[in-house]
Amino acid sequence: MRETEPVHHSPLGFWTLARYADVEAFLRAPQTSSAAPEDPMYMALRGGREAPAMRSMRRWMSVKGGEEHRRLRRLVARALTPNAVERLRPEIHRIVTSLIDEMGEGEIDLISQFATPVPIAVICGLLGIPVEDAWRCLEWTNAIANVIDPLITPQMRIAMNKAEPQFSAYIREQMELRRSRPGDDVLTMLMQKDANGDGLSDEDVIAQVLLLFNAGHETTLNVIGNAVHALLTHPGQLRILREHPELIEPSFEELVRFNAPVQIISRQLTGDLVVDGTVIPAGSAVLGIAGSAHRDPARFEDPDRLDVRRTGVRSLAFGSGPHACVAAMLGKAEVSIALTELLRRYETIEFATDDLQWHTRFSFVLGLTKLPLRVTFRR
Repeated sequence: MRETEPVHHSPLGFWTLARYADVEAFLRAPQTSSAAPEDPMYMALRGGREAPAMRSMRRWMSVKGGEEHRRLRRLVARALTPNAVERLRPEIHRIVTSLIDEMGEGEIDLISQFATPVPIAVICGLLGIPVEDAWRCLEWTNAIANVIDPLITPQMRIAMNKAEPQFSAYIREQMELRRSRPGDDVLTMLMQKDANGDGLSDEDVIAQVLLLFNAGHETTLNVIGNAVHALLTHPGQLRILREHPELIEPSFEELVRFNAPVQIISRQLTGDLVVDGTVIPAGSAVLGIAGSAHRDPARFEDPDRLDVRRTGVRSLAFGSGPHACVAAMLGKAEVSIALTELLRRYETIEFATDDLQWHTRFSFVLGLTKLPLRVTFRR
């Protein structure tokens, strides 16, 4: 598609963009909207406009546009500044090292024993939620997150609309605790008004907390799993990072580019958009194929090669423009610390089997459900 029809109108009605420059420009275009679809069929498949999962989704910062998006982003971003992320590094390091201690040596599953619990523990710590409730929150938010999957099933619809009221009730309980005893955590901060007296309603706080769970967990666990898989299939690059651990954090964007956790980014157009001489009309649904853009030879030299020394990389997996992920810096810190400690603590890391399982939970996400490894500690 990049070579023959990079701007493609699908017979199914949507448009696709396959080149890096086009996808990036599309994400930054002012007429690009991520507003929750108002299509009756879309809503009916999810239980209707007033179904619990749809009500929550329509409040998410990620599906708002214009001034409302800027307002929500400003109120949420107060808690995720560079200084705030830097202060979290010791706690992330503690979580990572503790999980490595628990995994030990021999055969492990990196996804279930490490890549999954790292971000969920960090998010719970960030929000001030008891760590013993982490898995319950994860089950709820995983079910609700299916509301955005284009390939939704009746079972998913039932599960998401059952989980949303349960999750909302739990977060309301946590909010009531903070009203009587405010904490030094993100949930307390989200409940507070800013210097101008602007603040979030309880419903908006709950919706943004759900979004933080989903965006901060699913993407991070897949980056960790995909990065380790990429390094094990490119032993020369793994050796470079072992010998030069200072390159691990700078190589983050390259590792994300090579096996991006988000392969497709969907938006709607509020106005006509011209791409490479083609007019995509207002009202169209457009899919930016990030997985293709990341392998575009016009943007990346030898794009199918993993190169941890590559410079000037900017992946699109965390978005671009006004809707760039507000927690991207937190995700980078988690992944960098996780990879650093895995390579520092383990002398050998190798596949335990060739039978790897890639999940199909979301049709636009790339990630492993299991990554069986054989590991030994450095003596």
